[in-house]
Amino acid sequence: MSHSAPGFEPHPEHPEARGHDPKAEESNTLGTLFSDLTQNVSVLVRQEVELAKTELKESATNAGKGAGMYAGTGIAAHFVLLFLSLAAWAGLSQWTGYGWSAVIVAALWAVVAAILTVVARKKLQSVKGMPNTAQTVKKIPSAFNPKEETR
Repeated sequence: MSHSAPGFEPHPEHPEARGHDPKAEESNTLGTLFSDLTQNVSVLVRQEVELAKTELKESATNAGKGAGMYAGTGIAAHFVLLFLSLAAWAGLSQWTGYGWSAVIVAALWAVVAAILTVVARKKLQSVKGMPNTAQTVKKIPSAFNPKEETR
């Protein structure tokens, strides 16, 4: 049904202005949809990147504050051990004198240090790094060689 009357010119976007071509309409519609989809995905990706930046900044700030508090805890614990050691030294000095009590407290700390050293060494020797990553990285050059089959 045509609305062509004398002096009537359809809008350039109207199907009658171009002639009614369903394939052209479908192509324009698909092109518009694809353009909208691309634009929406682009906006979504930008928004997600901004969200990730914001969350990462907040997490890093909280981690920094937590690390600073752990440092303060370490200093406080050091003073606790220092004063406990002084108390033990003063207490032992009642039976052995100040010199020998200092040697006894130092020897106890030497034993603690030796035990911690052995445990730390075992823990560090159990570290294997990233064996799976190291193995797959070795296979990367063969993946670029078309003559060899990659697994």
